[in-house]
Amino acid sequence: MVMVEWTAWVIEILALGFVFVIGAAMALALVLFVIDRTQTEDAIRRNYPVIGRFRHLFTELGEFFRQYFFAMDREELPFNRAQRDWVKRASDGRGNTVAFGSTRNINVPGTPLFVNAAFPPLEQQAAKTDPLVIGAGTRMPYVAPSIFNLSGMSYGAISKPAVQALSRGCKEAGIWMNTGEGGLSPYHLEGGCDVVFQIGTAKFGVRDEDGNLSDDKLREVAAHPEVRMFELKLAQGAKPGKGGILPAAKVNKEIAKIRGLKVGEAGISPNRHAEAANADELLDLIGRIRDVTGKPVGIKTVGGAEAPFIDLFEAIAQRGKASAPDFITIDGGEGGTGAAPMPLIDLVGMSIRESLPMVSGLRDAAGLKDRIRIVASGKLVNPGDIAWALAAGADFVTSARGFMFSLGCIQALKCNKNTCPTGITTHDPRFQKGLVVEDKWRKVARYAEGIIKEVEIIAHSVGVTEPRQMRRRHVRLVQADGRSVSMHVVHPRPEDERPVAAE
Repeated sequence: MVMVEWTAWVIEILALGFVFVIGAAMALALVLFVIDRTQTEDAIRRNYPVIGRFRHLFTELGEFFRQYFFAMDREELPFNRAQRDWVKRASDGRGNTVAFGSTRNINVPGTPLFVNAAFPPLEQQAAKTDPLVIGAGTRMPYVAPSIFNLSGMSYGAISKPAVQALSRGCKEAGIWMNTGEGGLSPYHLEGGCDVVFQIGTAKFGVRDEDGNLSDDKLREVAAHPEVRMFELKLAQGAKPGKGGILPAAKVNKEIAKIRGLKVGEAGISPNRHAEAANADELLDLIGRIRDVTGKPVGIKTVGGAEAPFIDLFEAIAQRGKASAPDFITIDGGEGGTGAAPMPLIDLVGMSIRESLPMVSGLRDAAGLKDRIRIVASGKLVNPGDIAWALAAGADFVTSARGFMFSLGCIQALKCNKNTCPTGITTHDPRFQKGLVVEDKWRKVARYAEGIIKEVEIIAHSVGVTEPRQMRRRHVRLVQADGRSVSMHVVHPRPEDERPVAAE
């Protein structure tokens, strides 16, 4: 009898709760109906109160539904699932072998296909990466040990734990870390890796109170033994012709001090360096930084046409090779960033697939191959991308987003909102706690090591014993009719004119 009464009591409570919930829901719907019907901003909600709100909800969630349920492995942009999964397996230290067959459509025009050697080297002759000197004529040249390195990501654009994990991972893998244009933080240095200090158009970290380049600040940065080179940023692939953009929400007290900003002040960089309006002034600026620091100095830019590079190489010819930048980083128009205007990120700048062969060819024609190193950047995250770039003429390859994936990036596309769910591009402690440095730095190192290992496998397959020995004749590019032609035919280069059989 007691059990029956207790059961009836529970049922009554649940029924009352149900009625309350239904009543509350109806009341909320009525309130939303009135709000939607009377507001004037959204026509859909005004004409279809309450129900019209689902359109906004589905629009917001659409990119996530496509990512997990609808997009095929090779379809999603900017990086597809196959690319991200390769990085995930490499950073986890798992094998990257696959079964049954490739899911890649090799009939897409422009697809690179590597030319396998008839008699590849034996295992004991397997390809290995050799160090390469940058800035041999400087007071402190840099012997760069790795073909693959970390591209520029500023502290500010990415979080403290992200910088810490990247620094430690780069040290473990023996690769360099580019600071991005946000200045040098303690977190770049604490891992002990080699550092490339990037000087953006706002001169963050090396500017005086008026925002001008400071020789004293340059010396302070160069005094750190970890800082091996300086990169003068002229442009980046995601926003050529536009300076860096750090949203005000990301400028906390520490970042403001490092950059020389006020707390809560957006970091907006000028469109170019005020000191360099032409090739001659650019060489003057490069020479000044090199004289002050004693270390290699290069530039980062985006290919848009041949003319600016021809002007630069002609100016070097008139002054002498010693005036040349020690390296040129070529970023592709497909490069990424934390925040950029859509017209620039979508429409401005050559793809790295076109600009890299062009610039390296112009450099070689100017007789500067042994003087200027070429660094390729721009959506190069998998071994095939890096191998292609080396064959196309790069001496080094850098990646930013590949390393973001190794940190756990899920391509949420929230980099500019300080709400990154993985803690990589946010300064909100709530999200940062998900990025555990002690775990992530190992993933960073394993990703870099995995890239290098598999690039060496490709080099071995085409018949060379060092990845930089790959040439354009070792790659074929698929054409619109489905046939492939040698890359040295599409992008001629004197040293690639002999056929593959001559190897």
